[in-house]
Amino acid sequence: MFKRIRISHALAIVSLGLITISLSTIAQTQAPTGPVMRFTATSANVSGAPDSIRFDVLAWSSDADRDQMAGVWNLTVTPNAGARGAADGARGAGGCRGARGGGGQPDAAAAANPPAAAANPPAAAANPPAADAGAAAAPAGRGGRGGGRGGAAPAAADAPPTPERALAAALQTAKTVGYLWSSESAGYSLRYAYRLPQPDGSERIIFATDRRLGAWNDLWKPTGNATATPYEFTVIELRMNPKGIGEGKTSLTGKVTIDATAKSIALDGYTALPVVFKDVKRVNTK
Repeated sequence: MFKRIRISHALAIVSLGLITISLSTIAQTQAPTGPVMRFTATSANVSGAPDSIRFDVLAWSSDADRDQMAGVWNLTVTPNAGARGAADGARGAGGCRGARGGGGQPDAAAAANPPAAAANPPAAAANPPAADAGAAAAPAGRGGRGGGRGGAAPAAADAPPTPERALAAALQTAKTVGYLWSSESAGYSLRYAYRLPQPDGSERIIFATDRRLGAWNDLWKPTGNATATPYEFTVIELRMNPKGIGEGKTSLTGKVTIDATAKSIALDGYTALPVVFKDVKRVNTK
């Protein structure tokens, strides 16, 4: 009888060990959650400044993504056909609206396919409250009207292509690779996040959203004498020193171009543009 008890006890220990190993293996193979890198900053030279800003990068854009965006801007690559209705306005299903509260960090699935994923937009960059990201866009159907009303595309879709329309359309259909959070109740989906390391250890970071910052309010209205650009998207360029500290500027008042050296969309005349993100700091999360 005692032998049977010992055998049963041993089998129980072995079974428990196998369960523990299985759970550990499952945990290790699950997709990682949260950003691969984070940047915090404070807004400047816009009507809502100073405001705490946070960039959460879920995945970096590849060289192929870079070439795609550059080709679209140069009109040598055609944006996805499904984006034709958004060619004249990037106010469609992009971005990530949601009220504060509830939800957790966006996971890796949200990076690959952005639907109504839960995220946490901060009111402050340090330890912000959560918000529900993803689903609701600006007024229903705006920018995405190409497939409505029997599939008839708006007149703007038949207008001669321009780099601005083409890039707006491409960003509309690109996957979400991160988020820009501020004190707004809605964040902005980053559809392009390209990293450019420099020989001296510094780096340039190029972000692009499928919406114009301030699409829902006047918090991003440029101050001073700067003339606002008409883009329905936003290109952001951060320049960081080797210690991970720097500044950022945007296409709110700057023109977009192709940087011949970087082979990427970028800001034209960066040095002459006003700083929109000051005290930028890189926060490694992995």
